[in-house]
Amino acid sequence: MRIGTLGAGTVAQAIARHALASGHQVTLSNRRGPAALAELIEELGPGATAATPAQAASAELVVLAVAWPDIPATVGGLPHWDGRVVIDATNQFLSPPPSPRIAELGDLTGSEYVASLLPGARVVKAFNTLHGRYIAADPVHHAGRQLLFLAGDDPAAKAQVTEMAAAWGFAPVDLGSLREGGRLMQLGGPLSGLHALKQH
Repeated sequence: MRIGTLGAGTVAQAIARHALASGHQVTLSNRRGPAALAELIEELGPGATAATPAQAASAELVVLAVAWPDIPATVGGLPHWDGRVVIDATNQFLSPPPSPRIAELGDLTGSEYVASLLPGARVVKAFNTLHGRYIAADPVHHAGRQLLFLAGDDPAAKAQVTEMAAAWGFAPVDLGSLREGGRLMQLGGPLSGLHALKQH
């Protein structure tokens, strides 16, 4: 499968490495253009390419992993998603720690807001509760597998992400819809920043 990333930072790179190790093709993009990713692509090796955001967004599955304030500009000019799966790995930090400011969305969860910007996409919230180093590490530990919480409104999309993440070694946990599960996973929710293992 070809996986595209919108963003090429810590989280996108960690997911890309797992995907490449499992035999997927990965197309990375960022706002600075493909040339800025040349060194990273060389490091990632066979199966990794750099492209524009529009090209990355045409992949079968797309990972959205950009800073919260950059989301509208990143996805604003992209074509209709036509049912493709988008993993929303974002968190609603207007400014990051150590002096965090969190976006106020009223009654919407972060992923419901993101989904509203991605017409036709099947959005699955995942990878946002884990710090990048826990995503990058081997999810299989001597005591168990790294839990990966996910939520979404499309069962087939969640099943696809669950199967993929499990193949990488994670222990996926389906928390339900973008509204109910999203509340548990987003900043301020009880699962935000929780790193736990499913025991063998």
